[in-house]
This record gives sequence, C-alpha cells and structure tokens, in this order.
Amino acid sequence: MKKALAGLAAAGLILTAAGTAAAAWSGPIPVLTSGGVEFAEGQYKFNAAGVNHGAFEWAGRLRDANRGDDHNVYMQVRVEGHDWVRYDGKQKRSVWMHHSNWDGAQRYTVNAYMRACRDRGSLRPDNCSPAQHFTNN
Repeated sequence: MKKALAGLAAAGLILTAAGTAAAAWSGPIPVLTSGGVEFAEGQYKFNAAGVNHGAFEWAGRLRDANRGDDHNVYMQVRVEGHDWVRYDGKQKRSVWMHHSNWDGAQRYTVNAYMRACRDRGSLRPDNCSPAQHFTNN
C-alpha cells in the first residue's frame, strides 16, 4: 500500500512538472518553411532579466523537407540588432532544437527574429523562409 501511494505521488509530481514547463512558453512559433526546409512545433519565450540572461528562448523541430536534394538545413536567429546566429540541423533528418539567444550588453532581450534555411552549397545562394519577428512589449 505504501509503495502504491509513493508511486502515485511520484507520478503526480512528474505530471505537475511537465505541465508547468509546457505552460511557461509565451506562445507558438508559426511554421517556418521554404523549399526543402521546415521548422514546426515551435514555442518561444522572453525570459525576465534575471532568468537565463534575459534571453529569447526557443524550441521546435527542424526538418529536412527534401531528403533527396543532398542539402543540409539550419535555423538562424537574431536579437537586438546583432548578426544572425546559425544552428545547423541534420541532412535527411528531423531534429529537435532548444536554444537561447541574448545580447550580453543588456539584461533582457525585447526583439528577436527567426528563419529556417536550406544550405545549397557555395555556388548557389541559400533559400530561407521569411523572417518571423517576435517582440516582448
């Protein structure tokens, strides 16, 4: 009987923690797509100044949508007027990504941009989805 109660209590704690983590996201990221690449199931949040550097935190699934083209895919994220930061995916696969971006000179981030891209090699320009703008006002 004691083991059963302990098991139920542990299961309740795990479900509560999972629900709290899911509720912490600010909102969904729309599907970002361009020829051969897709970013879906995305969520984002702007952390408070004392949490994770006040970062723009994001997560989602990056997918190579054209596995036969032999090109890699990647995400680009930009905050506060800094350059784009690149996060490589996996060719011919789908990968889960979870990252934080912030400006080290500020305690919090209020503007962020994201786009999903396909790396077409050195001779042809990459193709990217339109940049999605997020703001924390």
